[in-house]
Amino acid sequence: MRVRCLLLLAALAPLFCGCGTLRYYSQAVSGHLDLMRRASPIEAQLGSDAVAAALKAKLRAALRIRQFASRALGLPDNGSYKSYADLGRQYVAWNVFAAPEFSIEPIRSCYPFAGCVGYRAYFAEADARAESAALRARGYDAYVGGVPAYSTLGWFDDPLLNTFIHYPEAELARLIFHELAHQLLYVKNDTRFNESFATTVEQAGVERWLAENGNERERAAFDRSQRRKREFVALVLKYRTILEQYYRQDLPAQEMRLGKARRFAEMEQEYRRLKASWGGFAGYERWFAGNPNNATLASVALYTELAPAFRALLEREGGDLQRFYATAKDLAKLPKEEREARMRSVLEN
Repeated sequence: MRVRCLLLLAALAPLFCGCGTLRYYSQAVSGHLDLMRRASPIEAQLGSDAVAAALKAKLRAALRIRQFASRALGLPDNGSYKSYADLGRQYVAWNVFAAPEFSIEPIRSCYPFAGCVGYRAYFAEADARAESAALRARGYDAYVGGVPAYSTLGWFDDPLLNTFIHYPEAELARLIFHELAHQLLYVKNDTRFNESFATTVEQAGVERWLAENGNERERAAFDRSQRRKREFVALVLKYRTILEQYYRQDLPAQEMRLGKARRFAEMEQEYRRLKASWGGFAGYERWFAGNPNNATLASVALYTELAPAFRALLEREGGDLQRFYATAKDLAKLPKEEREARMRSVLEN
């Protein structure tokens, strides 16, 4: 899940005439500067008597994961995730997703250098909630999701944060691998490609991390987590397709709203059955508690829709990550429509 914040935007802010735009870039720059000011090297944290033993243990684990990422996965070897910052809050930022009332396609926000993405990010939750409320008032579906981490795409050394450092080890590894994958490959104006690529790298990376460093219990727990995630994503994408087809119909707005509500209710009923099959696991309860809409569907689809195709590419390359990266980089050079057609053909073949 993930902000593409570049401080170079600060130099360009005066070029934008809208006060709202200036305010947006100002909060992005000040938020990132605050984060960087709080960061200090892990070595300093480990040598400090003021740092709790539990945090030191997590920082040592993060260093091992960071070394593994470059040594075994071929991910960038730089200063990222070698420092730590405590922000004093649960999330580093909040992403606002939006979509028209009768469309599954997310509203995109465009930025210099980073290109267009399917969300808008804020460092203050109140700002994100205000943006969401304004979008809803204009008739859009909107959703606000907290972000534990983001990548500056290699422009800066991204620190470890309190927002995710206490994750279970496999989840901590997953997040670090995902963010480093963005530094390895990022295509402007194609969020689905970028996030699905990073999701595939994170999954393959955690499997290899656990094979080398985990025990049977940890591997089994990760497998269960991945199975639940696949089933949740499949459910969301299934109803996204159902709604996409439904919205193509030429129906009066009120009738369309009723049909839309009915389909979302059916999705929730199907989720309840899934939850029961998981033994009551409630990890996705918050997502459903927020009254899912077209924007919440987009928040899942953007990160996962192309992941099966990337996984198939990795398998086609015999699990060789370097060959997989090279293939992905070749795809990234293609025009977007041709790239998407190639990805579809991977699954068909």
